Amino acid sequence: MILSRYLETRTPEPLADLLLKVVDACTGISDLVRAGAANEIFGELATENVQGETQKKLDVISNDLLLDACAEARALAAMASEELDSIHPVRSIRPDHPYLLLFDPLDGSSNIDINAPIGTIFSVLRAPSPERERAALESDFLQSGRAQLAAGYVIYGPQTTLVLTVGQGVAMFTLDPAGREWMQTRAELALPRETQEFAINASNARHWDTPVSRYIEDCLAGKTGPLGKNYNMRWVGSMVGDVHRIMIRGGVFLYPWDRREPDRPGKLRQLYEANPMAMIVEQAGGLAFDGLRPTHDAR
Repeated sequence: MILSRYLETRTPEPLADLLLKVVDACTGISDLVRAGAANEIFGELATENVQGETQKKLDVISNDLLLDACAEARALAAMASEELDSIHPVRSIRPDHPYLLLFDPLDGSSNIDINAPIGTIFSVLRAPSPERERAALESDFLQSGRAQLAAGYVIYGPQTTLVLTVGQGVAMFTLDPAGREWMQTRAELALPRETQEFAINASNARHWDTPVSRYIEDCLAGKTGPLGKNYNMRWVGSMVGDVHRIMIRGGVFLYPWDRREPDRPGKLRQLYEANPMAMIVEQAGGLAFDGLRPTHDAR
C-alpha cells in the first residue's frame, strides 16, 4: 500500500493533504542528503538558531523546503520550527484552516559530516477554535502533546524511512527512490517486549542524577546484576536514529537532566522532539515519561 492510500482510509482529506506535503518535503531532503558533499551544502553557517546551536547549511535548506512545501496545504494555518525564532503564519485560523504544524527539520545535524543517520520530526495540532477569524499566535502551539492529531519522523539512512501515527497505531513506509513513492513496509509496528539494549550518552555519566546513574549501573552489571541479563549500549547522537533502532529492536532511550544546567529540565525540545516521539512510542505499545509523569502530558 502506498502512503496516500493509507491516509485516505484513516484521516480527513485536509489532514491527509498536509501530511503528504510534509512527506514531499522530506523526499526532497532525502535527495539532498544522498547527494552529499557533491552539492556543496554541507558545513556550518555563521548563524545560530533560537536554541543557541550553530546552524548547518542543510538545517536551513531543510527548514526552507518544509516551509515552502507545507504552505501549499490548504488547511494549514501556521507552522513552528526548531530553526525559527517565532511561528510562521500561513493563513488565518478559521474552520477550513484548522491545523498547526510543528517540526524539527533536521534532527542530529551534527552527524551530517560523518554520514551517520539524521532525520526529520513532525507533528500536527488542531488550532484553538476562535470566536472569529484571526491570525495564529505563539500560544496556539503551547498545547499538551495529548492534543496531537498525528506525529512522525523520517530517518535518512541506507533507506529513507517514514514512521507515522495518526492515532491508530504506527505504520512504516520506505521511499522507493526510483518511483518516488512511499511504500508501506510495516502495517502495525510494535515495540519488542524483550531487549538487551539501551541508548544514552555515557560520556555525561558524571553529571547524572542518582536514579539515572543507578539504573545504568544495574544495566552494566550484566547477568549477575539485579536485571539478570547482559546489556549493550548504543548511541548515535541523533534522537531519530536512536529511537528508530528502539522501535525496531526494543530498548530504552534516555536524555536525562544533568547537573551542568540544573535549572534546565532536560535537553529535548518539548514541542519538536519529546511530544511527537512520545506519541509514536505510546502508539507502538511503549512508554514515554520524564521520570515523574508521561512526557506529553506537559503543557
